[in-house]
Amino acid sequence: MQRHVFGRTLTTEPDALLGHEFTDVVIDDPEVVAASGLAVHRGLARRRDSTVEGAVLALTDAELRQADAYEVSAYARRRVRTAHHPNAWAYLDARPLAGAERIAVVGDSLTSGRSDRSCGWAPIFAAAHAGHNPVRNRFFDLTAPGSTVDEVLRAGLVRALDCSPDTVIVSVGVTELIRHPGHPAATAGDVVAGLEKIAAAIESHGARVVVLGPLRHDEQQAREALGVDLPRGSVLEFERVLTAWSARTYRDLIPIGAVLDRRPDLLLDGLHPTGDGHALLARHLLGSGAIVS
Repeated sequence: MQRHVFGRTLTTEPDALLGHEFTDVVIDDPEVVAASGLAVHRGLARRRDSTVEGAVLALTDAELRQADAYEVSAYARRRVRTAHHPNAWAYLDARPLAGAERIAVVGDSLTSGRSDRSCGWAPIFAAAHAGHNPVRNRFFDLTAPGSTVDEVLRAGLVRALDCSPDTVIVSVGVTELIRHPGHPAATAGDVVAGLEKIAAAIESHGARVVVLGPLRHDEQQAREALGVDLPRGSVLEFERVLTAWSARTYRDLIPIGAVLDRRPDLLLDGLHPTGDGHALLARHLLGSGAIVS
């Protein structure tokens, strides 16, 4: 397979991937099946106490792009930690939440359910996650209303990583875009630069980072109900820059902007979802929203 994909046999170094185990992945690409002779390939799933023995391959940048081209959409190249390398690449399940066991979520009131008595989408998601595997699965909601990127870096992330998660969901950034008299709002680039620091900190602990895109709010309703000056264009620009960053740096992004877009009936104050809005977000995250190609 190395000769087929790269045209040569690669240099390898024995190593072990921490916190994972093998799983089966059904391949429906006929060219890949023909090249490998297998319709079921090995994949990697999170397992806290398991280790996958194997080898690290030394690739050039061009060969890494060849590997990307070979892999089917069921896989996504993401950063992992091995016994000998704190920052290596591996091809994981392209659905970032599908194989997770211990999930922590950090963010602001858009996640924690400021306007929802049931505390937002997180409890709905947590119940479904626990029901999938009651023995192993855990969910840690560490969101705090008003959290900024800097506050997540200083406090929220520390608490999240203390829970030994294998996956951290991050939903933050819109607060910085709000304009205040005498204080210019942050740019989308500023916010994404902060998210880069958050992502690097999560990955340094061997966890997978999953960023939620921003909600598309109702600008007029938010101004009237909350006195918030948050231009819709700023949020759309943040969404665009965030999407480009995700693709460029090989980080998982689940876009949620379209879920409640143009649905003022699902926004209590133009910015925060109602209970029905949070339920819709939870269904999105549990379904197609967890699939990133």
